[in-house]
Amino acid sequence: MSPRASSRTLAFLTAALLWGGCTKEASTPEEGQEADARTLQKLRAEADRVKQGGAVAMRPQPPQREPEESKLAGLAAGMGDNGPRKLRLPERNDTVHVDTVAMKVTGLEASHSVKGSGKAGLSLTTEDLFLRVELITQNVGGMPAPLTLEGVKLTDAKGQTYPLARDAQAVAGTKPLPSTWAPSQRTEVALLFEVPPDAVQDDGLALVVRGSGGDVRIPLR
Repeated sequence: MSPRASSRTLAFLTAALLWGGCTKEASTPEEGQEADARTLQKLRAEADRVKQGGAVAMRPQPPQREPEESKLAGLAAGMGDNGPRKLRLPERNDTVHVDTVAMKVTGLEASHSVKGSGKAGLSLTTEDLFLRVELITQNVGGMPAPLTLEGVKLTDAKGQTYPLARDAQAVAGTKPLPSTWAPSQRTEVALLFEVPPDAVQDDGLALVVRGSGGDVRIPLR
């Protein structure tokens, strides 16, 4: 290595060590001189190492952000997902009537993945959350009650709406949604929605079912 190159390398090493070194002030002149001597000794040792073919020491680079694809793949493989997480039911979990069909929330679960039945079953994964809403329903009228749940949705306090996650509904193997309840018919219903994590904790989160007289809200939080 030429003397000029050595000078440039030494100047670079000096700047790097002084920039990344200790900033504590010396309490006495003697301590300051000792610190300068140690710094000079480190510089000389590093310069000798570089002259002998060693690579110039570089400042460590900050860790790179994990690609979104890798994060999603990790969730699909079960990394960072402990399976469905049961959520508390609403404090006032009253029975709500949509026409003559009485409905009551019996379960709430959140998870990043939904899986089909069997070892080779399909699965869906999301960076958001799949919210599973379980209901017990019964026609309390004396006549058949036509009621479709295909247009059921969630709403939050901000007015955001989340439709039924039809793909997740199919993969999870939930029962087909009824369109008519016979008199006294009692049916358990499971509905799946894809929502952002903060929506799960939204105090205004509600299930909205369309009846013959308009929308009926069933509070979930």
